[in-house]
Amino acid sequence: MTLPDIGFIGAGQIGEPMVEKFLATGRRTAVYARRVEVRDRLAGRGAIIAAHQEELAAAPVVVTCLFSDAHVLQECTPIIEKMSPGSLFISHTTGSPLMIQRLRDIGHKGGVSVVEAPFSGKPEDIRRGELTVLLAGDDDAVDVAAGVVAAYASNIHRTGPLGTALAAKLLNNALFAACSQLTLSALAAGRSLGLDENKLLDVLAVSSGGSTAARYVAASEQDAQTYSARLPRYLRKDLASVRTVTADLGIDIEDLLAAAERGPMDLDDRAQADGLEKSRA
Repeated sequence: MTLPDIGFIGAGQIGEPMVEKFLATGRRTAVYARRVEVRDRLAGRGAIIAAHQEELAAAPVVVTCLFSDAHVLQECTPIIEKMSPGSLFISHTTGSPLMIQRLRDIGHKGGVSVVEAPFSGKPEDIRRGELTVLLAGDDDAVDVAAGVVAAYASNIHRTGPLGTALAAKLLNNALFAACSQLTLSALAAGRSLGLDENKLLDVLAVSSGGSTAARYVAASEQDAQTYSARLPRYLRKDLASVRTVTADLGIDIEDLLAAAERGPMDLDDRAQADGLEKSRA
């Protein structure tokens, strides 16, 4: 296999356009993907297709965009263990600071730096090169990581030592959930007062009560009730992560979580969020 500049694992809805941006900027990118259609698409764009994830260790930089802590630990531990001293591992997964610290300890044994890089944005933001990425880790490693993610990120924030970017991202997710619930409650109140919800969203878009959550509702092109019915599916993972991490760290943000779980998330949804087992403990 031709030696790549970047190794990538996790080429899903978010990860695939990241790979596309790396390729578009001329970086030789090796990808490990389980789905044949993803491999075929990226190979057609010039990616090097790895037969096994450990082949990615040949790259000086490996980037992952996997779904959960469990996936990262399972898939990426053997990669980090085989990476050369001086290499860099970047994780875009939103998970527990404890997980990223475990990866740091694994990397430290072989002289591999680990940087956490949770993000905020959608595939279209990546394709426009406008993703928001939070970076945390050792200063020198973060400097290198900033240059890597600049292929698809225009808003790059350095939050400090390892663990701080994930803490900021989890708090952001909880706050977004709370703002979403409040916005949907306001739209419901508006309907009861005879207000057309699209007109209210137009008002919020240029007024002090507006928010990113309100913009997402407006951009969904769904009525608020349909959006509300689908929302818990997207919030449940993030809120369960926040609960697990804050419990692990002994931090009380119950007021924020209570606001985040009020509204479309009914009691059954809330019980599932509370009881969802996570390996990120």
